[in-house]
Amino acid sequence: MVLFARVYFLLPVCKHCPCGKLKKTCPLPHRVYSFNRQSGQYSFEALLSLFFFFFAVNLRSGAEQKVVFITARVHPGETPSSFVCQGIIDFLVSQHPIAKVLRDHLVFKIAPMLNPDGVYLGNYRCSLMGFDLNRHWVDPSPWAHPTLHGVKQLIVQMYNNPKISLEFYIDIHAHSTMMNGFMYGNIFEEEERFQRQAIFPKLLCQNAEDFSFSSTSFNRDAVKAGTGRRFLGGLLDHTSYCYTLEVSFYSYMLGGTTSTVPYTEEACILYKSIHPSECFECT
Repeated sequence: MVLFARVYFLLPVCKHCPCGKLKKTCPLPHRVYSFNRQSGQYSFEALLSLFFFFFAVNLRSGAEQKVVFITARVHPGETPSSFVCQGIIDFLVSQHPIAKVLRDHLVFKIAPMLNPDGVYLGNYRCSLMGFDLNRHWVDPSPWAHPTLHGVKQLIVQMYNNPKISLEFYIDIHAHSTMMNGFMYGNIFEEEERFQRQAIFPKLLCQNAEDFSFSSTSFNRDAVKAGTGRRFLGGLLDHTSYCYTLEVSFYSYMLGGTTSTVPYTEEACILYKSIHPSECFECT
């Protein structure tokens, strides 16, 4: 049986920041960029097909920037990924003490919707042109996969910038049959790198009751070669950690029990309030 989650509406976010205020008047430390499909350039003026949030306060001038890059909704039908991504953004722009510390020491770059055309059309997995964007990271076309092409360009630019350290790449998805949250990671020849990669999901499991390390797996299947997690895991160096974060469409199971907790509207609110802080506090 396949169960589907509640709808996440495509809102007119191009005029507002995550906290709901106009970006020119919002006092919180962030910037919103947009991506113009036709020109392939980033600007504040273009109609948003892809947008980023930058959080940076009190970063020392000239110091290396430590970046966490998050993407979501590359598969349009996976609406839970948008709820999780929104929860992360809501937390990061909040006045929570941990959020303030994170903004002081890290830069978060977030692409909340990698496949806006597919979302608008109501597609389940593909883009407007029928592509599964999460199989085209190796060589995305600026014409056929413009959002993916733009994000990849930005990540490659950061990777080649000696003043930037890309610490984490996390691609948020939703799973239609499995319960709990879990991760997919990469397999590396270097044993130390492989072991270090397992630390983050283990910490998540210890701090978030709806995350399962036992469901987390590490692989390099050929069919996954074009995914963001696989491609960037091979491109970036040993100091970067790349994951796919999967969240259930339906529910999570409490540890040590057979009791399931459905993701209701109230559970979504709880998840947005707690889960992001637990995630990033651990790192």
